[in-house]
This record gives sequence, structure tokens and C-alpha cells, in this order.
Amino acid sequence: MKPLLFALALTASFAAQPFLESELIIPLEKLHNHSSAIVELPNKDLYVCWYNGSGERKADDVKVEGARLKNGAKQWTNRVTLADTPGFPDTNPTMFVDSQKKLWLLWPVIIANEWHTALMKYRISSDYKAGPKWEVNETMHFIPRNYEAKVKQAAEPHLGESPFWKRAIDQSKDKYFIRMGWMTRAHPLELPSGRIIVPLYSDGVDYSMMAISDDRGKSWTTSEPLVGDGAVQPSVARKRDGTLVAYMRDNGPPPNRVASSFSKDDGITWSPVVDTDIPNPGSGMEVISLRDGTWAMIYNDLEKGRHSLAVSLSDDEGRSWKWTRHLEIDKRTAGAGQYHYPSIIQAMDGSLHASYSYYPERAQQSIKHAHFNIEWVKQGDK
Repeated sequence: MKPLLFALALTASFAAQPFLESELIIPLEKLHNHSSAIVELPNKDLYVCWYNGSGERKADDVKVEGARLKNGAKQWTNRVTLADTPGFPDTNPTMFVDSQKKLWLLWPVIIANEWHTALMKYRISSDYKAGPKWEVNETMHFIPRNYEAKVKQAAEPHLGESPFWKRAIDQSKDKYFIRMGWMTRAHPLELPSGRIIVPLYSDGVDYSMMAISDDRGKSWTTSEPLVGDGAVQPSVARKRDGTLVAYMRDNGPPPNRVASSFSKDDGITWSPVVDTDIPNPGSGMEVISLRDGTWAMIYNDLEKGRHSLAVSLSDDEGRSWKWTRHLEIDKRTAGAGQYHYPSIIQAMDGSLHASYSYYPERAQQSIKHAHFNIEWVKQGDK
């Protein structure tokens, strides 16, 4: 075999070898570290953000932090503060890099220590070789599209099943209530048209909505609401035919399943929310479409508890999930750890990176990074 062909074959063989490597981004500590998001920057550095503080809602010292893993480095940089609104908790951040190579940070500020008082903010930077220099600092305001009519349409067939549906109709008439409280969780998605879709949810109304911008954040509109009994924290993947599919956490009554809905008009209107067969214990998850058309989902594959964190792959755009492997499993019957609120991306080299809240004990909390490939997932648990 010629040297060049041999080198290419060796490279391909090495690339196909299953691997998993992981490390903590920050040391374990008693402070609350939660809800991370991971991105790869154009220079192949990794960046992770999360929120940190004394608590989620009652403490006002909560801030958004970030850390970087430089390309080729083995150790994450010291964490830095990315957002800290004095006197208010900053929570649930997400990040993404758009097609113009600008870095976005989006997060909710909790105005009155309750989730339904969230107010969305975002920042944009084109200079992030060191600490990001934010050129845009804005607040997002929402007038939900066709809100009252769509909530009524979704709720009326279910009236009498649970108090949730009557409450949904009553709340839909309160303009202040439905315009506040929307929060990020999963990565935004940029469509081929340049449209930016930011998945949102509200713990006040307990369902989801999309923020939409066609001018790179200069102005925002919204989708119609995705109304389900506790269908929150949407994550969106795009099919080859352009259909958008949203998967949502299940905050509703059992059986606990990942909920789903689809859009045929680039995120404006959505089909009725239905349950899938995928278990969910009321915990965040994320789905992404890989460059070869495979879909990857990272989630707690349980109906109860967050002590098992899995990655599943689908080669038929979510109709079935043929391969599953676990990043974390805690088999203790009492005091089980929590490994949850995951974020996942595909890097330029084709491998996968995930970040997630890592709590081996309740009083020991960190954010963990895992690097692995599709072959590792397809190999299955040993």
C-alpha cells in the first residue's frame, strides 16, 4: 500500500475507534452549579456556561459563569462571570455560535424569586478570543402569537381531566402573566434561511413556545404556544425535508414520557403535543441532528430519578432510537447521585461533546464534560 493511502486508512481506522473521556470543569463544591450549555468556537476551543449560587429561586447571588477548554488543552480555564444582575438571580443560560461566527449568550433574570417572573436577556459577541466582549446587550420582550385562542383549542377537549387545563384557559387571559416567565434551556437553532429559533418554556403556564428572529436579534416575534400538560424545556431538531421536531421534558402526570410536536412552517405553528415512548422523569434533555443525518438525544432514561444519563441515536429522524449507551449510572438504592440537565453538540471533527450537572452527592456539585464518538454509543453498555 502506498504511504499516503496507508496513512489515510490508518486515520480512518483510528477515527472509528470508540472512545469516551470526561472530566470535571470545576471542582466539586457545596454551591449550586446547574443547567449548563456547551459550544465549540470557530478556533475549536470549547466553551461551557452554567449558573452558580446559593440556590435557584430564593437566593439573589445566582450568576452565570463560563469556562473554556482551549483547543489541544487538557485543563479548563478558571471560571469567569458572564452575567450577574445585581440583586437578582441569573439562571438557565444557553449559548450558540451563529453562521456569522458570533457568540450568543441567552439567559433569564428572575425578577421576584419565582420562575414565572423570568425576564429574558441576551448578549452577542464577535470578539471572544479571550473573555467575550459583548457588543449587544438586550432584553427580550414577548407578545405570544395567537396565545389565548391556541390555549383554548388545546385545552377544551381535556377539561375535566385535571385542574391544569382550566387553569391554562384562565391564565391565557392575563396579558402580564403570559408575557413574562419565558426561559431558555436548550440550544437555539439557526435555519438555512438565517431565521433564529430560541426554544422557550414557562414554569408559570407549564408549556413551551419559540422565540423567532429573522434579523439576527434586532427584533423578535414568537411561535404559537406548544400546549401540553407539563411539556416544557423544548429542544428542536430539523429533518431533511425542513420539518422541525420539538422534544420536551415531561412535568405532567404519569406515565412520564418525552413529549413531542412538529412544525411545517419554520417554527410558527406546531402540531398538538403528544407523548413519545421515551421515558422522562421531569428532567431536561436535548436532541441534535448530526451532519450525516443521525439524530442524537441525551437524557435521563427513567420515569423517576436522575441517576441514569443516556445518549441514544436514531437513523430515521426520531422514529426509533436504535442505539443507547450511558454516560452515568448510579446503582445505589439510597442517596443516588444526579447527572442531569445535559447539553450536547457535534464538533467540527465529527465527535460529540456533552456537559451536564454532576452531583455524586447532594452537597457535592459540579459541571462535567464528556467527549465521545458515535462508535462509542453504538458499542452499547458493557
